Amino acid sequence: MSIDTRTPAATPPRSPARRTPEGGSAGERGLRGVSHGLLVVWVLLGVVPLLWAVLTSFKSDREIFTSPWSPPTEWHLDNFVRAWTTANIGRYFLNSAIVVCAAVVLVMLLGAMVAYVLARYDFPGRNAIYYTLVAGMTFPIFLALVPLFFVVQNLGMLGTYHGLILVYTAYALPFTVFFLTSFFRTLPGALVEAAMLDGCSHAGAFFRIMLPLARPGMISVGILNFFGLWNQFLLPLVLMPDQDRYVLSQGLAVLAANQGYRSDWSALFAGLVIALLPVLAVYIAFQRRIQDGLAVGALK
Repeated sequence: MSIDTRTPAATPPRSPARRTPEGGSAGERGLRGVSHGLLVVWVLLGVVPLLWAVLTSFKSDREIFTSPWSPPTEWHLDNFVRAWTTANIGRYFLNSAIVVCAAVVLVMLLGAMVAYVLARYDFPGRNAIYYTLVAGMTFPIFLALVPLFFVVQNLGMLGTYHGLILVYTAYALPFTVFFLTSFFRTLPGALVEAAMLDGCSHAGAFFRIMLPLARPGMISVGILNFFGLWNQFLLPLVLMPDQDRYVLSQGLAVLAANQGYRSDWSALFAGLVIALLPVLAVYIAFQRRIQDGLAVGALK
């Protein structure tokens, strides 16, 4: 057996890859700098008023007017106690929690079922129902206040929790159906067909298969509905005349109006911070799920 002792041919040297300048061209760097600057300005416009309101809530009334931009020299925690008890923010907070949580649960259940039917079943009038709900998103709420007041009054639900819950549900239903219909259309229908071949009913296929698969979209639209309903003011202003059942937005408006008769601005800012806490807590806890749900819907 012979051994090949020939020297292997030398491979030609490779030309180094041509690299682009660090950071791109001057125009790209300038555009990136402008976009970053706009983002910084946008963040400051949202963060600075929030921080100012939080710091002001710990000041005394005198310090609010004498040094509005400086940190509090003494942290007055009693402002929150006074706002929660004397200004009845605690009761308004509980009313908002009852109405909004019940409305979000109801609208998510109904919206998911309507969206699933519109996305998966073909029947006469399906497009008409879908586009009617989409058109409801563009209808100005101001035009519906007067007829809505008389409808709720004639049904005997004016000034009641369940009346406001049903109105909140109807208000948020078009957006929920619009968002979830597109999401359900992207889910695989083969799983439903396989489940129904195994004897699963239509309702069982929805609750056991499709609804768990749609959890990212459900979480995203549920949190967006929570934000919108928690900050709602016009609907409870018209439909909730009972002061004992005021929601938080109404209570803050009453507290702000009372400042014309007595000077308790520190309690007002403390009430504003209390109203902001649930929104911030929900967003911080679920921000990744919101982004994931919106990204999945956009990519699909």
